[in-house]
Amino acid sequence: MNKLILYTTVGCHLCEQAEQLLQAFASAEAGSIQFELEAIDISSDESLVEQYGIRIPVVKNVVTEREVGWPFDSQELFTLF
Repeated sequence: MNKLILYTTVGCHLCEQAEQLLQAFASAEAGSIQFELEAIDISSDESLVEQYGIRIPVVKNVVTEREVGWPFDSQELFTLF
């Protein structure tokens, strides 16, 4: 199973929108694409802040190592798989 990471932080309204989009994507694609989603708050890790600080929200597929940064849509989420 694919594992997606949502790089986020507290108070990020774009991150909230991205999470809603990911939930809708999971519901729409439940039969064809299955994945586990983990949200990681970048503020707890200085290296993550350096890497993703100005790019969040970012979704990364742990298996393929592909990433998409905001703004993204369902079609771009497909490119992660």
